[in-house]
Amino acid sequence: MSKKHVVVIGSGFAGLSAATHLAANSCSVTLLEKNESPGGRARKFEHQGFVFDMGPSWYWMPDVFDTYFSHFDKKVSDYYDLIRLDPSYAVIYGEEDTLNIPANLDEFKAMLEKIEPGAGIQLDKFLEQAKYKYEVGIHDLVQKPSRSLFEFTSPGLLVDMLRMDIFQSMSKHVRKFFKSDKIIRLMEFPVLFLGETADNIPALYSLMNYADIALGTWYPKGGMHEIIKGMVKLAEEKGVKIRYNSEVEEIEILNGVAHTVRLKSGERIKADIVVAGADYHHVDRHLVNPKYSNYSEEYWDKRVMAPSSLLFYLGVNKRLKNLRHHNLFFDEPLGPHADAIYKNPRWPEKPLFYASVPSITDPTVAPEGMENLFLLIPLAPDLEDSEEMREKYFDIIMERLERISGQEIRSHVVYKRSYAHSDFKSDYHAFKGNAYGLANTLTQTAILKPSLKNKKVKNLYYTGQLTVPGPGVPPSLISGYVVAKEVLKENNS
Repeated sequence: MSKKHVVVIGSGFAGLSAATHLAANSCSVTLLEKNESPGGRARKFEHQGFVFDMGPSWYWMPDVFDTYFSHFDKKVSDYYDLIRLDPSYAVIYGEEDTLNIPANLDEFKAMLEKIEPGAGIQLDKFLEQAKYKYEVGIHDLVQKPSRSLFEFTSPGLLVDMLRMDIFQSMSKHVRKFFKSDKIIRLMEFPVLFLGETADNIPALYSLMNYADIALGTWYPKGGMHEIIKGMVKLAEEKGVKIRYNSEVEEIEILNGVAHTVRLKSGERIKADIVVAGADYHHVDRHLVNPKYSNYSEEYWDKRVMAPSSLLFYLGVNKRLKNLRHHNLFFDEPLGPHADAIYKNPRWPEKPLFYASVPSITDPTVAPEGMENLFLLIPLAPDLEDSEEMREKYFDIIMERLERISGQEIRSHVVYKRSYAHSDFKSDYHAFKGNAYGLANTLTQTAILKPSLKNKKVKNLYYTGQLTVPGPGVPPSLISGYVVAKEVLKENNS
């Protein structure tokens, strides 16, 4: 490919991935970031010795990160140190009813066997299928640009897809193997990352269970932002020019060709190719002339969005007990909360929530003798959030957190920041204030997702969690790679 100037919009995982792959293949790349620091949802902030990851906190699928860095003859260890968590996480069903999920597979099987006799053998069968789905899904299916059905018509792939239960729900699939409600809830938990309930997620995504149980839960020392720091360093090594505080106002298009990116400052940057890693809906409906939009507003309104979230970043001036690095509070039924997210959008009456205490693993993210506490409640997108509502839900989950963990916490909070829908919109232009992108339902999988290429503009591409392969950190890394391959393939003269 001749030396062409590519402008990449957004420095999240997908944007950085796309920019670095393109720069490594002889493109001149300028990466524009709206905010003052890189990472998108994976930004960090610091306050008086507390270091908070603002978004992603789970490190799964370590092989995807290994593969990413190997594309540039690098290793993960060149940029950050990984710690495998053991236990991987805690699932809290109520007072004095907690499962600490062991990292060791034999110990995990023994734990299930105590809950449901025979579950250990069933787990072997379940994981055998999940491993197959993981290997085919992650190493083949999600690597496809999904621009044509013909990508999926090879006889071998069609057989693979049938074996991967794409037409069966995750809920039905799990119940073929297990009867215990505790185990079912545990097995269904990973698909919550995909933005829907197990009733509406294809059983293909039991591959997430393989990632969880077999490949493990990890933590990059210093926090998840260390991945971003490493990716930025690598991008700059490859020649990517990253500009912060550079919000895009318009992608200027003439005769179906994007030729200039205009910033809010008024500066105009010439481009041979544009790759949009910012919110797809925002780019499609607000940064290009409407006649060049890929999709109508009606199309976007019909998309099933993954949840938004109410987040709390807390600095606590004492050490906490009876909590792990990752803690899932399943002490209330999932059904009513899921209904409040997916069926009848509203603030839930009795929310499930997630608590992370990374300072248990990594003392560098909090002052000595203190804890870094991150709380998350998944919520329906497009809800109206207010300070009063945020405070109401802070008290709801803190009461349960204190009661179940057996300690006073609120009076020891020395720093507190909340983050919800309006923040996702202002910081990321997130469609409907979503946190996780587009839900991975069957009707929003592969070629049924918003296309990574604009149909009316020959040199405008999209990457990130609203296009292929989908939401999550590993898929976003892959998304950047996939779109870079398409750019290089179509612009090689």
